[in-house]
Amino acid sequence: MPTTPAPTSDNAVTRLDAVARDRASFDPAPSRRRTADVTVQHARSAPADVSGIGVNVGTKGAVPRSIGLDRATLVAAGFEGKVGQTLLVPRREGADVVAVGTGDGAMSTMDVRNAAAAFARSAAKYSTLATNLVDAASGDAAAAAQAVVEGVLLARYRFGALKSTNGTPSVDALWLVGSANATATRRGIDRGRATAWATSLARDLANSPPSHLTATRFARLAEDIAAEAGLEIDVFGPDELRRLGCGGLLGVNSGSTEEPRLVKLTYRPSPRRAKGSSPARLALVGKGIMYDSGGISLKPTDAMHTAMKMDMSGAAAVLSSMSALAALDCPNEVVGFMMCTDNMPSGSAMKLGDVLHIHGGTTVEVHNTDAEGRLVLADGLALAAEGTPDAIVDIATLTGACVVALGLGYAGVFGTDQALVDQIDAVAERTDERTWQMPLDRQNYRKLLDSDVADIKNVAGPYGGAITAAVFLSEFTGDVPWAHLDMAGPMKVDADDAWRTKGATGFGTRLLIELATTFTKPA
Repeated sequence: MPTTPAPTSDNAVTRLDAVARDRASFDPAPSRRRTADVTVQHARSAPADVSGIGVNVGTKGAVPRSIGLDRATLVAAGFEGKVGQTLLVPRREGADVVAVGTGDGAMSTMDVRNAAAAFARSAAKYSTLATNLVDAASGDAAAAAQAVVEGVLLARYRFGALKSTNGTPSVDALWLVGSANATATRRGIDRGRATAWATSLARDLANSPPSHLTATRFARLAEDIAAEAGLEIDVFGPDELRRLGCGGLLGVNSGSTEEPRLVKLTYRPSPRRAKGSSPARLALVGKGIMYDSGGISLKPTDAMHTAMKMDMSGAAAVLSSMSALAALDCPNEVVGFMMCTDNMPSGSAMKLGDVLHIHGGTTVEVHNTDAEGRLVLADGLALAAEGTPDAIVDIATLTGACVVALGLGYAGVFGTDQALVDQIDAVAERTDERTWQMPLDRQNYRKLLDSDVADIKNVAGPYGGAITAAVFLSEFTGDVPWAHLDMAGPMKVDADDAWRTKGATGFGTRLLIELATTFTKPA
């Protein structure tokens, strides 16, 4: 028998109003101000008012006098000088000292970044830090300085926007001290601040609750960042998306009460930078599923479902990486497409068996509404290909199958152009955002996506899900060299790990920055 709903009490209305105000005042990107305020400088020695100093100690050789302990005492305390080991040595007067293990010989850039992160965590109660880790690195002082800044700032990142207290103080100042080349060190500091800022922004966005960070809110933030970072921006709502024929994005959005947004950002190099040469043109496409319930193909309630607020990490990486390009004087033109919506079940949601018209006219039969990321990416890839860039790279938390294949430490990379894949693998190595090339076997796997009623269906059988997803995406890239990053595994970590802090990692941000700033046209 139908029942009459109980009237809403005044107290309930007040609570709902308070929730609405809380969401409206929520800042989804607090790190963009906090990180920008950090002082990072090079100096010959640590200033007198610093509170924590990291000092290099290898596995061999003399122990620096500033440690105040001999090697036997260090070893007795469990510190052998191995890379990443730390030991806090309190001082009665002056700054406390942290012994930072540097191993036997010069360290790689990755080791420097990880050692800097270990130092930052050992000195967690201090907001002003200094370290001579740059001097322990092999090779370029600029790369080492960048790694130190990244390691310290990213290790001390915390998402505290919704907490009444934040137990770990942020870093207010960091000095890189020692005898390294001052000019190169300052150059690395500037780059490290920009990349750490961008990565923190990506983490903020992915860590934000889905009801607080909707597609429309993401687009408004992108407008603010575009104005700050000198980017051109176009934002497309439902009416514009219908005119563009973006049936993938609109279809996924059809079950939601929140509107979708397609955000397009364009970075153009300064005339001085581009003078005398034609800049390469790179397109980036990011999956921005603000929350993925699975739609009608509802996900089970488990830990992964809770993490589906991070299903927009690809779009976050594109926005965040592009925010840093002007500061880094990127020589190439970069266009980013962020395809933003949530994926919800309702009476108006897309259904299994529905056929969607992707931008450009390709029809897709929906066999699983939880394979929604490829539907919104299809629109973005088709739009990107129309601009005939020199290459397209998409990034997405796309498939659980890729997590099964590669675990949590690697993103799968697929591509139609080996030279482009090789560039991505090289920058992944430099940034320690690891990738592993997977096969794009269209000859044998494309037939698994055949549909009886449309040009293609959105899923294949139970096996090779990461590969068939990539094959599906390749249908929308035309003749443009293209690569796909499936970052479902490394999108988050469950505990602090080197420069990665618990929660969203911001994976892909530094990788895309490095790719954009060093990109060369595939032959």
